[in-house]
Amino acid sequence: MNQYEKQDFGENPIEVRESDHYEEEYVPGFVDKWDELIDWESRAKSEGDTIINILKERGVKKVLDVATGTGFNSVRLLEAGFDVVSADGSAEMLVKAFDNARDHGYLMRTVQADWRWMNKDIHDKFDAVICLGNSFTPLFDEDDRRKALAEFYTLLKHDGVLLLDQRNYDAILDDGYSSKHAHYYCGDTVSVYPEHVDEGLARFKYEFSDGSVYNLNMFPLRKDYTRQLLHEVGFQKINTLGDFQETYKEDEPDFFLHVAEKN
Repeated sequence: MNQYEKQDFGENPIEVRESDHYEEEYVPGFVDKWDELIDWESRAKSEGDTIINILKERGVKKVLDVATGTGFNSVRLLEAGFDVVSADGSAEMLVKAFDNARDHGYLMRTVQADWRWMNKDIHDKFDAVICLGNSFTPLFDEDDRRKALAEFYTLLKHDGVLLLDQRNYDAILDDGYSSKHAHYYCGDTVSVYPEHVDEGLARFKYEFSDGSVYNLNMFPLRKDYTRQLLHEVGFQKINTLGDFQETYKEDEPDFFLHVAEKN
């Protein structure tokens, strides 16, 4: 692995708890392997049309994908006929997403933007903002989390909706880690597990079939805390799904999906 592809967490990786560090974590080598981790076909099959149906039920036409990554959600929404703008903080991810969209026959509109100042780069209003793939976790400072959610809120039309998901960190923090790999990370050739977990950090390790290893440092969002933040920035009604189901036991879902309505 050359220097261009090497992640840098310093001498004590579990002390790296900064909102801006994610840009250094998504190095080219990791980005190139991201689709192996997701496995688009398996993920689409397990997820079904839940996201698409939630948006269509609300008459959504214009969508801002603020966590585009390599483009899975943006491409699925383009295929479903939505008008999509695709944003991400990582230029590496957006290049990969643009190529993936082109391979599917779409010209993706991309914007590199930091969530905390999105209105500086995006001057439009949307029916929906989506932040999917456990993507809200690089923000380690509570002020940053509030700022980002407030930016999402402002970018929505008066009756808009935010879809934001997260891992079930409550179960990981309280009971230890397990994953059915049923949703999101569907790649069979990738091993994903937390090397370290405390109330302020979940450090995940990603081991790929070719022997390459990468890490991500994330803030472990508890479900009720996330819901509280959404309420505090102005979202009036919040419905939380577990692994895309309306009813669930607290310890069962791998992921929660928050459906937060502005009206």
